[in-house]
Amino acid sequence: MASENPDVVVAPVVKNGGAESSNGKEEQLDSELSKKLEITEDGKEDNDEEEGSKAEASTKKKKKKNKSKKKKELPQQTNPPSIPVVELFPSGDFPEGEIQQYKDDNLWRTTSEEKRELERLEKPIYNSVRQAAEVHRQVRKYVRSIVKPGMLMTDICETLENTVRKLISENGLQAGIAFPTGCSLNWVAAHWTPNSGDKTVLQYDDVMKLDFGTHIDGRIIDCALTVAFNPMFDPLLAASREATYTGIKEAGIDVRLCDIGAAIQEVMESYEVEINGKVFPVKSIRNLNGHSIGPYQIHAGKSVPIVKGGEQTKMEEGEFYAIETFGSTGKGYVREDLECSHYMKNFDAGHVPLRLPRAKQLLATINKNFSTLAFCRRYLDRIGETKYLMALKNLCDSGIVQPYPPLCDVKGSYVSQFEHTILLRPTCKEVVSKGDDY
Repeated sequence: MASENPDVVVAPVVKNGGAESSNGKEEQLDSELSKKLEITEDGKEDNDEEEGSKAEASTKKKKKKNKSKKKKELPQQTNPPSIPVVELFPSGDFPEGEIQQYKDDNLWRTTSEEKRELERLEKPIYNSVRQAAEVHRQVRKYVRSIVKPGMLMTDICETLENTVRKLISENGLQAGIAFPTGCSLNWVAAHWTPNSGDKTVLQYDDVMKLDFGTHIDGRIIDCALTVAFNPMFDPLLAASREATYTGIKEAGIDVRLCDIGAAIQEVMESYEVEINGKVFPVKSIRNLNGHSIGPYQIHAGKSVPIVKGGEQTKMEEGEFYAIETFGSTGKGYVREDLECSHYMKNFDAGHVPLRLPRAKQLLATINKNFSTLAFCRRYLDRIGETKYLMALKNLCDSGIVQPYPPLCDVKGSYVSQFEHTILLRPTCKEVVSKGDDY
């Protein structure tokens, strides 16, 4: 057997050397593996960092998107309203009123390029009056929501006026209230506002005409509504509201003022109202009118009658009109009565020499604060004037200031009023003060 053969020499196996060589290989493998692991770990860390930075970037982008979305969202009006309307429309473009197309001989205006160009030139004026209209809409909506029986008339007026001042960003003669807040009750048709110290309280059975104005750069919105809590007066309110809508519908370029009056009267006098078991026909008040409006001039010369048989004068392109109607359960005729609260400097008053130094001083105050816009005694009190009644009477007697006493039908009757401001644009008719309410 081979194992038993004495001539065969078996070489000794060097255990240490073999172990050393195998150990060296293992160490090499270990070091290579560790390097690879380090590389992969580094790669993972890099990837994690990259992913983290990507995630951060994406969250930043999302935040930016959210911010941009927030920026795009228009601010909402508070309740009670406190944010100026300018801030609610950052673009500076205010919403149009209701557009009504011209008819018959004026249909061509709708598509006339020349007339459209005229409108583009007038855009700043349109925008001013639309801003004033937006203020009017928001204020009347708020006031209508808070008015209830038991409130002092003075509180109603001051709340309304202070809200107008906030929303219109009152600024001297550039922006503000156009005339005193009329809140005439029952048989008083117009031009009544409480003087200082008046304690009149609104009752459940009262019919209140809320007539107030706003203006931007003298572009006036004259708009009114009637508030009555007792549903028995609903037909009376409906009569003047529908008559006003009829007047607006009939108005237009080259339309005769007398034709509008006839249409208004026909609608108004088709109504009757039952008050405490007695039926009354609703009458148009024949000596009250709508009127044209000019810059800083509430009554600009033309009258829009609310009965037939008025002037043959025509409406013209570019004119502003207050279309207002008064429905009465009385005689349908008003006269001046009660204590005067409304005053206005005559638009055409030239220089009149005044003797009384106090009258001169009061005139300077009126010129500075109101110019030819209407004002009331409360407004004089508010700007710090005291003991001015004699001086005011002197200005009235001199013909510089015109007093406007309350206009009343027969005692015990009820009068309702609705009014809108319209603009006869070259291409269409815009009911600037129209809102969701009326």
